[in-house]
Amino acid sequence: MKINPPKAEKNPKKLTKHSDTRIDNYYWLNQREDEKVIEYLNQENSYTKARLKPTDELQKQLFNEMKSRIKEDDSSVPYFYNDYWYIKKFQKGKDYPIYTRKYKSLENEEEILLDVNKLAKNHSFYNLGGISISPDNKKLAYSADTLSRRLYTIYFLDLESQKLYNEKIENTTGSLVWANDNQTVFYSKKEDVTLRVNKIYKHKLNTDSKEDELIYEEKDESFSIGVSKSKSEKFLFISSRSTLTSEVRFLDANKPDDEFKIFNKRVEGHEYSISHFKDNFYIITNKDNSKNFKLMRTSLKNTNQKNWKDVIEHRKKILLEGIEIFNDFLVVIERDSGLVKMNVRKWDNSQNYYLPIEGETYSLSIGTNIDFKSKKLRYNFSSLNTPSSVIDFDMETKSFDVKKKQEVVDDNFNEANYITERLWAKSHDGTKIAISLIRHNETKLNDQTPLLLYGYGSYGITLDPYFSTVRLSLLDRGFVYAIAHIRGSEYLGRDWYEEGKLLNKKNTFLDFIYCAKYLIDKGYTSKEHIYAMGGSAGGLLMGAVLNFEPLLFNGIIASVPFVDVMTTMLDDSIPLTTLEYDEWGNPNEKEYYDYMLSYSPYDNVKETAHTNILVTTGLHDSQVQYWEPAKWVAKLRDYNKSESTILLNTNMETGHSGASGRFEALKEIAMEYAFLIGLEKNLF
Repeated sequence: MKINPPKAEKNPKKLTKHSDTRIDNYYWLNQREDEKVIEYLNQENSYTKARLKPTDELQKQLFNEMKSRIKEDDSSVPYFYNDYWYIKKFQKGKDYPIYTRKYKSLENEEEILLDVNKLAKNHSFYNLGGISISPDNKKLAYSADTLSRRLYTIYFLDLESQKLYNEKIENTTGSLVWANDNQTVFYSKKEDVTLRVNKIYKHKLNTDSKEDELIYEEKDESFSIGVSKSKSEKFLFISSRSTLTSEVRFLDANKPDDEFKIFNKRVEGHEYSISHFKDNFYIITNKDNSKNFKLMRTSLKNTNQKNWKDVIEHRKKILLEGIEIFNDFLVVIERDSGLVKMNVRKWDNSQNYYLPIEGETYSLSIGTNIDFKSKKLRYNFSSLNTPSSVIDFDMETKSFDVKKKQEVVDDNFNEANYITERLWAKSHDGTKIAISLIRHNETKLNDQTPLLLYGYGSYGITLDPYFSTVRLSLLDRGFVYAIAHIRGSEYLGRDWYEEGKLLNKKNTFLDFIYCAKYLIDKGYTSKEHIYAMGGSAGGLLMGAVLNFEPLLFNGIIASVPFVDVMTTMLDDSIPLTTLEYDEWGNPNEKEYYDYMLSYSPYDNVKETAHTNILVTTGLHDSQVQYWEPAKWVAKLRDYNKSESTILLNTNMETGHSGASGRFEALKEIAMEYAFLIGLEKNLF
């Protein structure tokens, strides 16, 4: 029996800008508290559940598979800090971590700091924002979000009595740092409407948070701020950032009642970040047209830009992503030809070499390195077919100590059974775009092979190829999985980002399309068996690609997709809008309005045959409001000239990041994978 989808009521609203009028029939869906809106979203959920019913058993099977691969009794690699070893662990059957520590020796008795399972017990959603121990080791501050709006309440726990302090601080970002007096914390708050992080407050223990002192307010609507502490623990930093400009303030952590000083005044287009070591501040900066950034230093006494001196000069083809400082060594995190590399160099210049890493489809990042005196660099490594490892590398002897390798609880898993490769596709303008790819060695490549192509391509965020246990459920069923490293990321440096933003944004979409066509042309798959997936700004990618090529893919999954670009970017009351002008453009300027309107997914839906689509969102999403995907799905159905399946699933209890808890989130992935496999098996 055919199941008819819900039909959203049309209530035309005229939206006019620059003498151009758009008609939005579904604008009314933005009323979150309206019973009619909630009823419609619930109808959509019921329809999705009904259409996916043929995959019910498959979803259960996928969920059980994914869950079974996770080592339920697990713990992190301990790290030593301020007389204690700190450990995060999971217990069998429990969704959330338990944070513990041991005094001086791992042989000593374990002290439970926080059992998040107990904290989350009476909540359908619970996200721990983080924990922070006071310098005297006697107090713990932690933050929690129970609504998935990324608004956190901060609590304080006396670790000796195990009693909570009377005060709590509501509606914060969850981020906080202790001053060295063990009584003062600095934390950040958001604007009530836009949720832009714009204020830093100071709180003294045993005082009413309503009396907290406002330390700094960021007035520029295109900037957000954060507060942090130096690795040396001698300084506190307030960092103001827009997409293209930075400004940092600093304060002696021993003098929390003094005023923060400006490190270097903001200059439009100048981005920088700072670290402290001994008598100097070290600055990663794009000063002097250093697009890929360089490293400089200046004395603590005079931070004026005139006194900055080069440590590592700018390089045209190598992106400087970060540094890790030790007493004897400087570790430089770079990106060269798309691959992350770590350059280890001694301060006395007696050694200068790269961490030996093989392959082209891996993810490499800095781990927890708290001790300046250490000769060991802790880093994280995984690849598309190699489970994640935490490794200690002795920078003197160049020896490796694998502290932990992710255990895949699956007798059939053998990383040697999976083939990985990096391909290069030509885009519309001849630019070569990298594709990282993995498949089971028994998967034959032909026009019947199912392939999932993933993409993002915004904000300079680069998706490095990483290992995923859940992905095995696709690979072991004959799917190929690929990541398109399209422009808009920083895969090939800062230019790669700039060529995929603002008035170059369409390069992002066309790169993805040409990657898909390349894989088809090379016989990896066919139009009947290729699928696309992206989330958030990657959901925008999915929407734009669908408008460019409505039938290029057999199915598309768009998670929390940013698809109503024009209406959102013209409404500066919506969270994060003003922070986005340097990424997408300011549509109050006609040039940007016209360009953004030319690709905005919701505004460019065509009356044509569309492919199969699954769209997911969260009712409490503060980054991409639920109504964007809801409106988009309603319009797609109205304009669709085929019998394809178009589904909307709204999690009524979560926000942008989906379900909390390590197992509950797997149900959403199982649904998405079942949609793809169901399309392959013609179940709908």
